[in-house]
Amino acid sequence: MQQILATSLLHALRDRGADRIFGIPGDFVLPFFRVIEESGILPLHTLSHEPGVGYAADAVGRIHSALGVAVVTYGAGALNMVNAVAQAYAEKSPLVVISGGPGMQEGQAGLFLHHQVKNLTSQYRIFRELTCDQAILDDPARAPGQIARVLDNALKLSRPVYIEIPRDLTHAPCAPVADFSPAAVDMQAARACAAEVMDRLKAARNPALLVGVEIRRYDLEEKLSRLCRSLSLPVATTFMGHGLLAAQDCPLLGTYLGSAGDEDVARSIEQADALLMLGVIVSDTNFGVSGRNIDMRNAIHAFDREVAFAYHRYPDLPLEALIDALQEIAEPVGRAGKGRSPAFARGLPDDDTPLQPSHVAMAVNDLFAEHGRMPIASDIGDCLFTGLEIENTEFVAPGYYASMGFGVPAGLALQAATGRRPLVLVGDGAFQMTGWEIGNCRKYGLSPIVVLFNNRSWEMLRAFQPGPRYHDLDDWHYADLAASLGGRGVRVRSCGELKAALEAAWQDDSCFQLIEVMLDRGMTSGMLSRFAGAVKKISALKDE
Repeated sequence: MQQILATSLLHALRDRGADRIFGIPGDFVLPFFRVIEESGILPLHTLSHEPGVGYAADAVGRIHSALGVAVVTYGAGALNMVNAVAQAYAEKSPLVVISGGPGMQEGQAGLFLHHQVKNLTSQYRIFRELTCDQAILDDPARAPGQIARVLDNALKLSRPVYIEIPRDLTHAPCAPVADFSPAAVDMQAARACAAEVMDRLKAARNPALLVGVEIRRYDLEEKLSRLCRSLSLPVATTFMGHGLLAAQDCPLLGTYLGSAGDEDVARSIEQADALLMLGVIVSDTNFGVSGRNIDMRNAIHAFDREVAFAYHRYPDLPLEALIDALQEIAEPVGRAGKGRSPAFARGLPDDDTPLQPSHVAMAVNDLFAEHGRMPIASDIGDCLFTGLEIENTEFVAPGYYASMGFGVPAGLALQAATGRRPLVLVGDGAFQMTGWEIGNCRKYGLSPIVVLFNNRSWEMLRAFQPGPRYHDLDDWHYADLAASLGGRGVRVRSCGELKAALEAAWQDDSCFQLIEVMLDRGMTSGMLSRFAGAVKKISALKDE
């Protein structure tokens, strides 16, 4: 039985691991939305604003190591999601953007169409800058091949892709899309590379391993954990990779933050004379606080399907192939110990001590110790740095591109995709942007625990630039709004109140729980204070 274009696309998405769609309808995409609903091929979650749609779909891609799908309308919808797609590209998330588009005959009437910018292909050209592959499905005969190519590249490269469907072709007859066919891997090259890497590790006095986000993007945590045990190397995650290996038996030291973080972690990474970096994005947030302490000449860098060290380059070599080849010949090479379990503060006082950001981490650690760990979605800001003080667990956050507004829609997506109740960490500045997506929890039976850091300020900016009043925000009394949005809210000011609120929130999973943590302006976590101080110190040295 011949399918239509829309169902061919939906089946191809499902067959390649997508398990749901996030979207907002609009006139150019209404025909596709009807097919989504009537076919039932993938469940649909509609949100309230396109940035939230993008962040939610991105989060599903991150937590599942699979395709996240966002469906929006042409122009006003797709262009409103540009920032979320840019973040997914920068942080290597396999997000599929599907946009409705003008019908094949609509652009020939001599009239500008609503939502049109410069010309009808402006949107397509914009998304070429934000995605690794693109297609306008304007020919049903070619569409199956285009769909396969674009979706397969999203999986292969772990980056966003863009597909546009002219609205009058949604129901056009279309052949099924071929099954996903992974690209052939040159294992001879992988083994040659692995042999060179092992030679360098064995020759080193202080080898170490630094792990980044590609390990999660390609679902390699279990394989990497076995390799780490075989090599007996001290292991750290990057700032962006915080939460990796949380469920694995691995000699994990903690998260590397240079001079802003744990001294033992910094010493192991910075003194390594052979630093194996697997899946690490070389960015300012991952390395900006290392100053000149890491000698990249000693680094073996496997990232973006290339392995590079010294004057050697192995192109088109997937990270999984390298790990497999290394495991075949791995032997203990570590000479810096087998690592230690990172220490996380517990024991929040049950009294009227005024709250500080680090108290939130302590309270969450106590909660996890009592009831078990929860996945965490964090926004950017001091909430993210506080998150680094929380017991290792599955963790998604925009640690590099650093766009505000990720946390709440990502938290909703985590629960929808995994069935596990998440903890969301968000500041008041980010909540003002996308926090209102929390009102969609009742519709889908979601019950995240949202911890909102309310210091009436863009406090992370103040940490880097103290003083100006334009960092200040008004006090919007967010907890008071929770009931009208279908949840429960409480405002807390002391350690005892926070402890009680978290326990009550955990006990009640009938709706979302919003805990508004009141903090003084100018107060930051110890982690953010050290990070900002390290960045300022390094900047001052560069200016000398």
